[in-house]
Amino acid sequence: MLEVSVTTFRKHIPDYLGKVRKGEDISLTSRGKVIARLVQPADERESAREQLAALRAGGIYIGDLTTPLNVAWEVDSVDS
Repeated sequence: MLEVSVTTFRKHIPDYLGKVRKGEDISLTSRGKVIARLVQPADERESAREQLAALRAGGIYIGDLTTPLNVAWEVDSVDS
């Protein structure tokens, strides 16, 4: 992880943001102490897909995830 003083960061913001965009984490320091970290945001959709895939691999069936809870469900009858 790259450590950069706030003063240096201010002078070169586009350069450091480009590094973060490429996946590098940057710690911002003030008077030698870390005060903040810049990290690339996680792709929430991809993370959710990975979690669902892990559940499915464990034998869990994931059904309807988009229907609101306050809506009555309709059930189709199954004739044997």
